Amino acid sequence: MSDPHILLNGETLALAMPRQDMLPMYHAWENDPRTILGYGNQWPQSWEVRAAGYERQRGNERYQQFEVVRLDDGVPLGLTILEVNTYSRTAEFVIVLAPEERGKGYATEAARLTLDWAFHLAHLRMVWLKVLEPNAAGVSAYEKAGFRPSGRLRQSGYWLGKPVDELIMDALAEEFPGPSAVSAAVER
Repeated sequence: MSDPHILLNGETLALAMPRQDMLPMYHAWENDPRTILGYGNQWPQSWEVRAAGYERQRGNERYQQFEVVRLDDGVPLGLTILEVNTYSRTAEFVIVLAPEERGKGYATEAARLTLDWAFHLAHLRMVWLKVLEPNAAGVSAYEKAGFRPSGRLRQSGYWLGKPVDELIMDALAEEFPGPSAVSAAVER
C-alpha cells in the first residue's frame, strides 16, 4: 500500500488523493451489504466495472474523490465524493466508510472536511445529498456536519426490501459551521 498524499488535515482525519493501489479496498467497502443497503442499491458492482470506472473518473474534473485517512496511524477508512455541476457551482456529496469504521463519528468529520474543501477551495455555492429516511445515523452525522433538510423524494428508495423516502439535505457556503481547516492551513 502506498503512502497517502494528504490534501487537508482535520482534527482526527485528513482528506487525501485516492490511490489506484487502494482500489480493491474501495471496491470491498462499496460492495459491503450495509453500503448497498444505505445507497438503496440491489446488486454488487463487479471488479471489472469498478476498475474501468476508476480510470474514467480520475481525469474527470466534475467527479472529485477524496480518500479519508485517520491521522494518527494513516489508515484509510473511507471515500468522499463531490459530483460537481460546474454550471450551477453545486455538487452532490457521497460518502463510503469502511464497514469496521462506522459508528465512530468519522462520517461527520469527513463530511465537514469535504464541505470545507467545497466551499473554501472549489468555491461551490451549495452541496447536497440524498439519504434514505431510515438511515438515522447518516442523517444525524450529516446534520452535525452542516447539512440541513431541504426536501423529500417520496418512496424513491428501498430499505430492507420496502419502499422508503429519500431525504434531500443541503449545505450552503454562508452557513458552513466553523472552524475551517482550509483557513487554518492558510494561516500557518
